[in-house]
Amino acid sequence: MATKRKDAKKKQKRPKRDLAASRTSVEAHSSDPDMITIPEVLAVLPARDLVAFPSVMMSLYVGRPASVRAVEAAVNGPRVLLVLSQRNQQVEDPAVSDLCTVGVVAQVMRTLALPDGRIKVLLQGIMRARAADFKEDDRYLQARIEPIAPDAVRKLRKQDEEMIARIRGNIQVLVQHEHLPEEMLLVTEELNDPGLFADVVLAHYRIEPAYAQSLLEELDPLKRLKLLDSLIADDLNQFMLGERIRDKTRDELNKGQRDYYLREQIKQIQRELGEADVAGEDLVSLKANLEKIKMPAQAKAEADKQLKRLERMSTESSDYALLRTYLEWLCDVPWNERTTDQIDLKGARKILEEDHFGLEKVKQRVLEYLSVRKLRKDPRGPILCFVGPPGVGKTSLGKSIARALGRKFFRMSLGGVRDEAEIRGHRRTYVGALPGRIVQGLKQSGAINPVFVLDELDKLGADFRGDPSAALLEVLDPHQNQDFRDHYLGVGVDLSEVLFIATANTTDTIPDALLDRLEVIQIAGYTTEEKLSICQRFLIPRQLKEHGLENFRVKFDREATLFLVERYTREAGVRNLEREVGALCRKIAHEFTESNKRITHITSAGVQKLLGPTKFDPDEPEREESVGLVRGLAWTIHGGEMMPIEASIAKGTGQLNLTGQLGDVMQESAQAAMFYARANATKLGLDPEFHSKHDIHIHVPSGATPKDGPSAGITIATALVSALSQRKVSRHIAMTGEITLRGNVLAVGGLKEKALAALRHGVRTIIIPHENLKDVDEIPKEQRERITFMPVRHVSEVLEIALRGKPIVNSPAIKIGAVAQKGKVLIKRRRGKASVSV
Repeated sequence: MATKRKDAKKKQKRPKRDLAASRTSVEAHSSDPDMITIPEVLAVLPARDLVAFPSVMMSLYVGRPASVRAVEAAVNGPRVLLVLSQRNQQVEDPAVSDLCTVGVVAQVMRTLALPDGRIKVLLQGIMRARAADFKEDDRYLQARIEPIAPDAVRKLRKQDEEMIARIRGNIQVLVQHEHLPEEMLLVTEELNDPGLFADVVLAHYRIEPAYAQSLLEELDPLKRLKLLDSLIADDLNQFMLGERIRDKTRDELNKGQRDYYLREQIKQIQRELGEADVAGEDLVSLKANLEKIKMPAQAKAEADKQLKRLERMSTESSDYALLRTYLEWLCDVPWNERTTDQIDLKGARKILEEDHFGLEKVKQRVLEYLSVRKLRKDPRGPILCFVGPPGVGKTSLGKSIARALGRKFFRMSLGGVRDEAEIRGHRRTYVGALPGRIVQGLKQSGAINPVFVLDELDKLGADFRGDPSAALLEVLDPHQNQDFRDHYLGVGVDLSEVLFIATANTTDTIPDALLDRLEVIQIAGYTTEEKLSICQRFLIPRQLKEHGLENFRVKFDREATLFLVERYTREAGVRNLEREVGALCRKIAHEFTESNKRITHITSAGVQKLLGPTKFDPDEPEREESVGLVRGLAWTIHGGEMMPIEASIAKGTGQLNLTGQLGDVMQESAQAAMFYARANATKLGLDPEFHSKHDIHIHVPSGATPKDGPSAGITIATALVSALSQRKVSRHIAMTGEITLRGNVLAVGGLKEKALAALRHGVRTIIIPHENLKDVDEIPKEQRERITFMPVRHVSEVLEIALRGKPIVNSPAIKIGAVAQKGKVLIKRRRGKASVSV
C-alpha cells in the first residue's frame, strides 16, 4: 500500500521536547520533496510528554537507543515514521501495551547530532494513522499502519463560522496579554478548514497528553472545533479572573495609601484645633502603668522597646492592637505582688480538721511541709501530688492549704489538655495569640505566690500540637522555674514562689520524667465509718443549707445514714453519697412545698421510701462451697473491688482459654499458674497428664470491664487446682497475691482498698502475701480488727488454707504453717487444727 500527499502547508514551530536520553550519532540530512510515498510498514517513534498533530512541524530530541535506530531507519529509507504517544509518561522503555494505537505519520525533515549523544529531529506531521499490527525486533519497533481519512467537512453553518471567529478573537486577547506567543496569530490567520484549524491550534496549546490524545482521536472536525472552543474559553476565563484579582489588589493598596494620607491630615487638623487625641491618652495611661509596675530588668527593657514601637505606629495599623494587647498583658502579670504567709500550725491543723475528716497521714505531711516553710525562708520546696480515687478530697486539700497559708488559690484543670501552647502560650505571630494558662492563673490570682492546683494531672494528652506534660517539666522543677519562659510574653517569669500541688487518680499515665519531680502522697478510699462521719458532719448540713432546709431541723438517724452509705453508694470517695443526700433533701423540699408536710426525722425506712429501691445490696458468701470458684480482690482508681475468678475443665487436648477481657499481665499470671500446676501435679494430687487430657477455661466475670495486673496470680492458681482436683474452695475466704513459676507469693499494692472491699462484700478472712504484713497497719483499727489476715509465702500455703477436702501430699504448708493475723491475735494452723496465742 502507498499513499501520496503534498506538503502544501506552511512550516510551523513546535516547542522542543526531550523524548529520552541516550548516546548515539546520526549525520544531518535535509530534504523537502513535494511528493511523499508512505509505505505500509513504518518505524515507530514512541513520544513522551507529546502528542503529534497532522500538518504541524515539530522539533524533538531523541535519545533512547530504539528511538534513535527508528529515526536512522526512516532517514535511510522512506524518510517517514509513525509517532505514537505513550499512555504512561513515566515509562522509560515502553512496550507495545504502553503505546496508544492512533498516532501521526510524520516526515523526517532534518536531523542533527548533538554533542551529548542525542539527536535533534525536525518532523512534519502528514496524516492520522492507526497501528494495526506491531512488529518487534532487537533494533526498533515497527507497525503496519492504516491511514485514517479525515471526515468530510459539510458546509459551514452560521454558528460554525461564528465559533471560528470567537476562537480567533479569544486567541488574540490571550496573545495581547502575553498569555500566548504572537506566532499563534501568524499560524492561524490563513487557515479556514475547521479540522486543520483545530489541529494547528491544539498542537501549539499546552494541554495534558491524555486529553490531547483524545482530541487527536476525534475525527469529526466540528466536534474537535467545539472542544477547542471550550478549552480556550476556560483558559481565557481563568486568565481574566486572575487579572481582576490583581487589579483589585492593586486598587486596595492604592486606597490604603490614600486613607493613610487623609488620616494623617485629620490628625494635623485635630492638633491645630486643640481637640483631644483619645489614642494618645490611652498611650499615656499605658505608659504610666508600665512605669508604676516593678518589673524585672529584662521585662522592663522589652516593655520599653515595644512601647516605643507602639508610639511610632498608626492606630489603624493591623499590628497596633496586637502590640497594645501584649503591653497590657505585661502590666497584668503580678510581677511584685505577693501575699504574706501566715504560718500558724495550730490554726492550720484546725483548718484541716474542719475541712476534712480522716486522712491523718496526709494532714501530718501537710503540717510537716508548713513547719519547714516556717523555719526556712527559701520559697523552694517539693511539689506535692495527691493521688487517690475520685471524691476523696484531693482538690479541697489544696484549698485548705491555701486557706491555712493565707494565700490566693487557683485551680487549673488539665483533663483533656493536648496542646503545649495551653501551658507555654502561643507566639505573638499567631492570630488570637494568648499567654499560657500558667501566666493566666497568675493574673487571675493577682499574686506571684498563689497556691496553684494542677488538677487531673494523669488526664493530660498529647498529639501533633505537642506534649503538654513535657512543658510542665520546667514548671514543676523548683530549680528551673525561677525563669519560666512563656512563648507569648517572651520574658522570664519567676515561678519559684508558687506553691504547686498536683492531683491525680493514678500515676500509671504520668510520664516518668514528670513523676520524678513530684512527691506522691497516696490517699486511700474512705471506710464505711469514715463515710458515716463525713456524711453526718459535713454533707448533711451542707446539703440542708443548699436546699433551704437549715431551719427545718431535719435529723438523720445513724442507722438511716449507714443504710444510705451501704445500700445506695459503692465508691471510694463521697461524691455520689453527697448526691444521694441532695436527692433526699429535694424530696423533703418537694413534700413541704406541695402538701405543706414537714419531714424532720429520717429513718432507714424513710430513706427507702423517698429514694426508692436500694442500688447495692450487701453480697453474702455462697451458701454452698463451689469447685473452681475463688474470690479475688482487685484495685481500681475508684477503690477496691471483689473479683471472683472461675475455672472449669472438660475433656480435650490441653487447650487453655482465658476470657473476661484480661490484659497481658493477667494472662501471663494464668500461664504461670498453669505451669506451676503441671510442674507440681504429683505433689498437688493431680493427674500428671491433665494438661493433655483436658481443656481448661478460666473466666473473670464482668467481661465488659478490662482487667489487668499480677495480683490475681494466687487466685487463678487456686481456682485452677480446685477445678483439677475437684476440691471445693472455702466460701469465707478472699485472696490477693502475685505468683511465680516456683509458686512463691510476691507482694501487691492497694491492700487497704482490697480489704475494705472484702468487708463490703461480707468476707472476713483474706489471704495476703507475707511481704504485705507491713501494710496492714494502714487499715483503720476498727476495720482491721474485723478481718483475719492469712499471710503466706508459697502458693501451697494458699491451697492448704483455701481448699476443702483431702489435704495436699508433701505440702510445704504442713511443715511451715500458715499464720493468721487478726488485730493482735495470732492463729497458728497445722493440718486443720488451730492454736491461739495472744
